[in-house]
Amino acid sequence: MAKTSLQLFQTENSERQRRPGTLKRVASGCLAALVAVSVLVPANAQGRVAVVRDAEIETLLKDYAKPVLQAAGLKASRVQIVLVNDRSFNAFVDGQRIFVNTGALMQAVVPNEIIGVLAHEAGHLAGGHQQRLREQIAAARTMAIVGGLLGAGAIAAGSISGNSGGARAGGALITATPGLAQRSLLSYRRSEEMNADQAAARYLDATGQSIRGMLTTFQRFSQSLSLSGVQVDQYQVSHPLPRERIALLEELARKSRHYDATDPIPLQRRHNLMRAKIAAYTGGAQAVARLFPNDRVSLAARYGEAIATDLAGNSAASLQKMDALIREQPNNAYFHEFRGEVLLKLRKNDEAIKAFGTAAKLDRSKSPLIRARLGFALVSSGKPGNMNRAIDELRAAIQAEPDNFNAYRHLSQAYGIAGDVGNAELVMAEGNFRAGNTRDAQVFAARALQRLPKGSPGAIRASDILTVGK
Repeated sequence: MAKTSLQLFQTENSERQRRPGTLKRVASGCLAALVAVSVLVPANAQGRVAVVRDAEIETLLKDYAKPVLQAAGLKASRVQIVLVNDRSFNAFVDGQRIFVNTGALMQAVVPNEIIGVLAHEAGHLAGGHQQRLREQIAAARTMAIVGGLLGAGAIAAGSISGNSGGARAGGALITATPGLAQRSLLSYRRSEEMNADQAAARYLDATGQSIRGMLTTFQRFSQSLSLSGVQVDQYQVSHPLPRERIALLEELARKSRHYDATDPIPLQRRHNLMRAKIAAYTGGAQAVARLFPNDRVSLAARYGEAIATDLAGNSAASLQKMDALIREQPNNAYFHEFRGEVLLKLRKNDEAIKAFGTAAKLDRSKSPLIRARLGFALVSSGKPGNMNRAIDELRAAIQAEPDNFNAYRHLSQAYGIAGDVGNAELVMAEGNFRAGNTRDAQVFAARALQRLPKGSPGAIRASDILTVGK
């Protein structure tokens, strides 16, 4: 992902919208409070993607990725895993980020399938494939340009000598060279995909995990191609065909000591909770029921049902269902987090503050998304006595994630309620500046300068923002 601002969140509950198959909702903590954001990535990756945020899912994926990243020689703290609002089964890398589609998370029945995907993407990162791909693209462009020049030269020489055959050969060379360059590039990319598969198998073996999940994924792809009835030209695709990858993985599987390894039961339970949450947001109660057709009373099924009930407009019933889940798992941070979201909708701000506070204490990952939601709940109370705490929580969230525009808005509101208008304006200037809204940033910075003491750190920062773009 090439753009720094990942979050351009809407805040008011009245702005919530949903479309079938999409996730589009308010906030910065969980899918209970989520919005899709369009983000640019390089043309050789995926063009534009819609990023979504969720503390529970992000923490789970970090736990999945940590062992394989370590096996790949990568620092987990430097690799960001980003959720993409897309129903297809896909993942890709850009920079030091691994993008994973919500559709992949929904379709993966066991954690091992997603862990295999993450291991494959780690293979790309560890192998430096992105940098070499850029070099290959540059080489392909050069080949096309040089081929065009040679072709033009052949046409000119043929014309001068009166040799029509030479001119025809030159025209054929111009036509053929871009195709040759493209095939060379695609061949390179297929090679790198196979290399990433082999690297992933090594990482999984080193961490005592099975490569069965990867096999399942490619078998799914292969079946989809067969059912489509489409003949695929292997020279016109950038990835190896699934049957080739399946053959390679089957060979690697025979050599693996851990092929029969299974995911730990607690991890599988967390995986099921994640799938239930995504199902509720993408398809409501019916999608949750389809996901658990024979197990409607499981924790995950009831979690999805509670979320779907809230989304359907019955927050009071959802609260009762969440309370029942919390009685079973009182230390589940994300149950308390979602309960906080429901309480906000029911305008029970004091209870929501307690729920988010409990979630923040229980959250071992210390997600800044949850702290931002706690800050928002404190601001929503409208009580001046809550604003100092709100400011502390929101500033901590911004320090951890400086691109959370939603947190800047809420922090500005907190300063405003506390009577500190100068800092309220400065925070909005900073938030807009980081979001790339230079003009708005300068407007707020000018307002801040009128209120902040001359020479103060805030006034200096406002002056810096005003200077940008002039």
